[in-house]
Amino acid sequence: MMPHKILVVDDESHIVHVVSMKLTRAGYDVVTARDGEEAFEVCLAERPDMIVTDYQMPLLDGISMCRKLRTVSECAHIPALLLTARGYELSVADLAEVGIVAVMEKPFSPREIHAKVQEIIACAEQGRCPSRAIA
Repeated sequence: MMPHKILVVDDESHIVHVVSMKLTRAGYDVVTARDGEEAFEVCLAERPDMIVTDYQMPLLDGISMCRKLRTVSECAHIPALLLTARGYELSVADLAEVGIVAVMEKPFSPREIHAKVQEIIACAEQGRCPSRAIA
């Protein structure tokens, strides 16, 4: 069986590095992008099983990128984990509408990211990914 492919998107290179390293060591195939526009293009080319994306990024933020992906039938099903700085109020309905199934506040531990990715991949495989934000 092929390893699950995860797209990691953040404009902070150290976050991309830490998250990518943790997920690669856990056996995932990791692709990366530095902003929402690049992530959209990578999604079209790579068709990841899941996206881990920052909220605030140049060119296209994480929510707008996920919303744009929902317009492409081949990418509309991809679940996303949104990373955000503290204090952002995001409605569960808005998040669900664009495929964001979980939210984690920065700072986070790589172990927390890995556990959340495992949880989301498992529920996506069963076709029952919840459309709810999990802090």
